[in-house]
Amino acid sequence: MAAGDIETFHQSGTWFNRIEGESRTLGPGFDTQEDAVAAGRSAAVARQVEHTVKHDEGPSDDRAAYGTNPRDRVG
Repeated sequence: MAAGDIETFHQSGTWFNRIEGESRTLGPGFDTQEDAVAAGRSAAVARQVEHTVKHDEGPSDDRAAYGTNPRDRVG
C-alpha cells in the first residue's frame, strides 16, 4: 500500500478504516466487517485511491483500486 490509500482492519473486536501512513482512524469503529468495508470503499472511491482489507490471520488479501492509479502506469 502507498501513503494515502485506505485500509480496513480489525482490532480488539472492532473494525476500523484509516489512511495509510496515518495513525488515527477515519470515523468511528464498526461492529461488522461488512459495514467497515463499505465505508472504506466509499472513502477510497471519493479519494480515488486503493482500498485494502486486512484480516486477522495475515497480510492484506482483498484489494481494489478506484480512480486513476499512477502506480499502474508505465513510463
